[in-house]
Amino acid sequence: MSSCGGGQSGCQREEEEDGADRACNVKISAVNGSCKQDDDHDDRCFKCREIAAVYNKLCPGCFRFSLYGKFKATVTSNGMISPTDKVLVALSGGPGSRVALEFVHEMQLKAKKSWDASKDQSLPVFSVGAVFIIESASHGQSEAAQKAIEEMRCHVSGLSPPEKLFHVTSIENILFGNPKNESDLSSLLETVTDATGKEDLLRYLRMKSLQKVALENGYSKLVLGSCTTTLACHVLSAAVKGQGYSLPADIQYVDSRWEIPIVLPLRDCLAGELTMLCHLDGHQIHQDYAQASPNINSLVSSFIARVQEENPSRPRTILRTGEKLRPFNFNRLFENLPHKMIPSRVRRKLRAAAEAESTPSEVLCPICGGPLAESDVINVKSTDYLLSAGHVAFSGHCCQSCRFQILPKDPPSLEKFHSLLPRTMTERVSLRKQIEDLLLSSDDEVCDGM
Repeated sequence: MSSCGGGQSGCQREEEEDGADRACNVKISAVNGSCKQDDDHDDRCFKCREIAAVYNKLCPGCFRFSLYGKFKATVTSNGMISPTDKVLVALSGGPGSRVALEFVHEMQLKAKKSWDASKDQSLPVFSVGAVFIIESASHGQSEAAQKAIEEMRCHVSGLSPPEKLFHVTSIENILFGNPKNESDLSSLLETVTDATGKEDLLRYLRMKSLQKVALENGYSKLVLGSCTTTLACHVLSAAVKGQGYSLPADIQYVDSRWEIPIVLPLRDCLAGELTMLCHLDGHQIHQDYAQASPNINSLVSSFIARVQEENPSRPRTILRTGEKLRPFNFNRLFENLPHKMIPSRVRRKLRAAAEAESTPSEVLCPICGGPLAESDVINVKSTDYLLSAGHVAFSGHCCQSCRFQILPKDPPSLEKFHSLLPRTMTERVSLRKQIEDLLLSSDDEVCDGM
């Protein structure tokens, strides 16, 4: 035993001496104007020093471990997933959603092992499901779409237990109630003449569909695969489209303005990292089969891709700039867990949030769900809009960006647009509710008291 221990100590000293020699070689090379090590170690992972590096100087194992570490740190520090949750992962076929499902599944497996090893088994294990939203019936019938759906269905069913449900539905089915006829959605999109507005409206309808699937199936959290790169694109496009006021709501870790709160556990990961992990794990990436017309969103995405080639950290810089904007009240952490189930660091954040000055509930746009600026709220409270026809009153409750990009300008088209919208959007604007809210406004109470 002692001789074996001595041998190990000798090996350790040799490794330390070799490490010191490598460090010395690096310093000497740096002085000579080069940062290269010996040729034998140039392509090795800088973390384990054993396997060839494949991405960002990391080998496949270390790279995956590092990326999962980011994911888990984001989830735990922001209280995104609790033992009692039923989590729905939104799949799009892209790298972000594929990695989100893999990491949520891995976290569930570790929780299941801990539960099996626990004596009292007091904490349950959260459940997981996945959903894929077909944007139109024609896309759902295409060969590429069917192939993508079947591949994702097989992948979800092939994951190790606990079993995960895979929901597939179309926007027409979930919002319009006609799965075999896409006339309502097509007619609605035809009323929008702006290419950017048309794409944004389709994205908002997709989010409404995800919310409805989550509500109907009893899920408590909705996980999106949005990453640093996609959020950086949103920061720039939102600024161009005049959505600066509502921008902070969309780029936080948590968004609880919806009935089912949305969480972004991959917010600190780059799109290139997620794509590389999918390649290493052998996951197929399905691109959007709907070819959109050139618009502001596509131009911004192309711009981000080009500047990222020059400097890979540009998306992080853009997102950090957007983070300087003050988030909204609904971007706070959840407080619906028993105190013992919340990590200590999350408890401190909850305590700080509770001690902070509370902000009033926001008035949300019925189309995009974005908070309205003060000027828009004044427009909503206008007597002219309250006494107008339904479609005119609806436009008065929308944010400036939606009024400019999405809403038709001529009254007949606006009326048709309003009549084709899903009820989940139009019901938000109820004249009776708005009038009651106005009658009970704080300004009126002050005036009555005087």
